[in-house]
Amino acid sequence: MEPDQIKLNDWQRIIMGQAPPEFLLELVFRTIVVFFLLVISLRLMGKRMSSRLTRIETTALFVLAAATGVPLPSPDRGLIPGVVIAIVVILVGRLIARWAFNNPGFERSVVDDYATLVKDGVLQMHEMKQTRICAQRLFSLLREKKVIHLGQIERVYFEANGSLSVLFKKEPKPGLPVLPREDAEFIREQQHADENVCGICGSSETVESKKGTRCANCGQQNRMKAVR
Repeated sequence: MEPDQIKLNDWQRIIMGQAPPEFLLELVFRTIVVFFLLVISLRLMGKRMSSRLTRIETTALFVLAAATGVPLPSPDRGLIPGVVIAIVVILVGRLIARWAFNNPGFERSVVDDYATLVKDGVLQMHEMKQTRICAQRLFSLLREKKVIHLGQIERVYFEANGSLSVLFKKEPKPGLPVLPREDAEFIREQQHADENVCGICGSSETVESKKGTRCANCGQQNRMKAVR
């Protein structure tokens, strides 16, 4: 479209575009076709497409959206190219799923693997750095699962699809509170234990260094009372 054709008072172009009014009826048909094309495509790609998505499934969904979105409002583009792209995406997705099923190493390389963020009530700092999730973000997710302190937790797995799996201890021990530090009044209301834990990762183990007592897990000197 040439620059001299763009006029701010051209309401016909702004509202309807350059397509004739009859294209609205065609647009209804195109929308119905694309809608059922997406439904069928997602159905053929498996039940996982209706739950949490992996990287491969997210990529497939983006490609499907791009392939079906372009011809939808364009009168000069047909629907067949979108159908062909959808078929290719479905075939590639099913092929990758079969390879991943038969080859766990291939699955880990393309889909990713889980990470253990909390082990026996202690933050695993290396794993958190690798997955790029900070302690405050993890604590907010744990609070959604009714966790008060890390001593309640046996394991926290950060799954490959981005979900968080929490396994609770049968017998909780005192641990680092996951409550917001700004809510000091509520933290004081909790039942505190006599032992101290690291205020960063929750470990109770310490080591001696030239600069004083440090956490054996993360090397920090921040200590605080554990919560029961």
